[in-house]
Amino acid sequence: MSRLIATRAIRGAHKLLARAEKELAKALDEHGPDARVEYPNTGYYLPISHGILGLKIDTVGGLKELLEAARELLPPVPDEKLWVPYLGHTLDAGMATLFVDEVIEALKYTWDPVPYLAEANPTDSDLWLGASNDVILRERGIEFVDGTAPGFAACVGYCPTNEIAVKIARQLQEKNLYVFMSASTEGKSMAQQLREEGIQLGWDTRLVPFGDDVTSTIHSLGFATKVALSFGNSAPGDYERVLQYNKDRVFAFVLALGPVDDEKHAQAAGAINFGFPTIADTDIDQILPTGICTYEHVVSPVEHEKIVARAIEVRGLKITVTEVPIPVPYGPAFQGERVRRGDMYVELAGQTQPGFEFLTTRDLDEVEDGRVEVIGPEIDEVEEGSSIPFAILAEVAGREMQPDFEPILERHIHDFANCANGIYHNGQRDINWVRVSKEAHEKGFRFEHFGTIIHAKLHGEFGKIFDKVQVRIYTREKEILELIGKAREVYHQRDARLAGMTDESVDTFYSCTLCQSFAPNHVCVITPERSGLCGAYNWLDGKAAHQVTPTGPNQPIEKGSTLDEVKGQWKGINEFVHNTSHKTLEIFNAYSIIEHPMTSCGCFECISGVLPSTNGIMTVYREYTGMTPSGMKFSTLAGVVGGGVQTPGFIGHSKHYIGSNKFISAEGGGKRIVWMNRGLKEEMEEVLRKIGEVEGLENFFDMIADETVAETEEEALAYITEKGHPALSMPPLF
Repeated sequence: MSRLIATRAIRGAHKLLARAEKELAKALDEHGPDARVEYPNTGYYLPISHGILGLKIDTVGGLKELLEAARELLPPVPDEKLWVPYLGHTLDAGMATLFVDEVIEALKYTWDPVPYLAEANPTDSDLWLGASNDVILRERGIEFVDGTAPGFAACVGYCPTNEIAVKIARQLQEKNLYVFMSASTEGKSMAQQLREEGIQLGWDTRLVPFGDDVTSTIHSLGFATKVALSFGNSAPGDYERVLQYNKDRVFAFVLALGPVDDEKHAQAAGAINFGFPTIADTDIDQILPTGICTYEHVVSPVEHEKIVARAIEVRGLKITVTEVPIPVPYGPAFQGERVRRGDMYVELAGQTQPGFEFLTTRDLDEVEDGRVEVIGPEIDEVEEGSSIPFAILAEVAGREMQPDFEPILERHIHDFANCANGIYHNGQRDINWVRVSKEAHEKGFRFEHFGTIIHAKLHGEFGKIFDKVQVRIYTREKEILELIGKAREVYHQRDARLAGMTDESVDTFYSCTLCQSFAPNHVCVITPERSGLCGAYNWLDGKAAHQVTPTGPNQPIEKGSTLDEVKGQWKGINEFVHNTSHKTLEIFNAYSIIEHPMTSCGCFECISGVLPSTNGIMTVYREYTGMTPSGMKFSTLAGVVGGGVQTPGFIGHSKHYIGSNKFISAEGGGKRIVWMNRGLKEEMEEVLRKIGEVEGLENFFDMIADETVAETEEEALAYITEKGHPALSMPPLF
């Protein structure tokens, strides 16, 4: 670490010690050693010395012991030629500073008049409040325990303008943080700036002006110490527990605003002992290595526009949004709600318009938390009853965020959107389909509120793994087509991570029950060789999701003993599916389309179904709107196959599953495909040709019929007969 910052902090502590010695000597002369000294209405004596050292100081003479403790801790100022700039020396100087501060502040309560107002809020004539009493502790301290107030910002100094001061204060309030203000510089303080702008100050608004002296900063740490003693089961004198509690539970930090002199450097060093870092708007030396604080200790210079976000990041504070601020009711009760065509105001993406949902990780400085943009027309600019393109791009950032977590967070967009009254959401990735009801539109729901929902719910449920999220909503085809290729590239990369893994190589599969709101008895079983029906989750995603949310919808399932190796049936899987399907399903075969196949929800990418006369199957992609050889369009097929029921002869599945070695392997695998809609067939050409190579079928791709040559089962049979399709010579399906 820098010798300069260590020198300034230690030198500042020495200056404050000299001041305290002088002021204590004067108080002893004027009042004598037995004169009472105390903060108002508290049972915690002087909280720093009580909490850290176990002292019960209540007289002027008792302050001598505290001053002596400061002297013993204080190292010499580093020599210009020979110096040891250890962080430990700086921390000792910081703790000595806190003891000295407490001596100076305690002596102020012997003055006549006392310079502080013993109330919760300032008056027109009295701005500074000084030490908090125990009534305030009981009312406010519990908020630091239950998360109502995750922490505080100790704002030291002043801002360049009143406007900046107000903006910073409001940003901190929006994060539910208390703002503790102290230390005027050159006669200016942030508290005075807020007062000049007519901002209400006091404990009631969480904008607390402690004092204009640099030593009044001690009241921030004194309050934190009392929280640890009162709510953290910390005993007086158990300094390790007091400091650890604050580091782990009270997410506080120092904002050093304006010039930072030696004495303020000393205050910052003291705060580091509590795990509270300092973020400065001026160019002071930094302490970047981690150790005491969660991340860096001193960071500078930071622009005012970014200082609150940077402080929250450095402190490791996870913002929790408890409510979803949208104009329609929100909650799990609305998850299964449908929006029929006659009730809808607008349809987004789906089968007729392009769209996607994509979540990706960015660097912290690339993401502005809570930012939501709509690129393209808002809902009031589109015609009622119309269908338009629709895409969601969510960008998250955080020190704990990993690329493996991206599909887990992305998949929950489906769940989050469906909790809004009047919103129907289906599908994911590039098969998303959304409807907004007329009622929701009338209540004020707009496209931007999708971003509001995602921001609130991601923070609420996954805030421990990321710090920021911003959302862009696209409602214009041009931008969506420009971005969809990149999204699909990442989808493919995610799917390719499992290369080489087989179902036999693991003892555990993973469940997914995210869609039980639509299909109450459906249980998706994800294996290394069979991704989720929606295509958004593979086995690794299920594993990562369970790590992130151990009690969530992705649970590990021990396979147990093998009951049927060919059909893919295991004792442990049967038991799990039976219990999780509300005891409606007793047997599950992972590899069969005929006998006890896996149930389907409604988010599947594809449907495969038997065409009896061909002795094979057809596979249709959800975006195909034409008729299939089964005599049903995709929408009708979805009603037959979905809903969480086993439908022998039909399964829902992902596109990726078509290329799996386990794709209906009990019935012979992919070479059973006799018909596929042309768009899907062309997209899967490489996969289909590979199936042909493995099976020794040179022209297998060309043997598969599509809607250009066959619209009925009879036409499909004629086509595959002409081409010599292998399904015709395979064992009968029934």
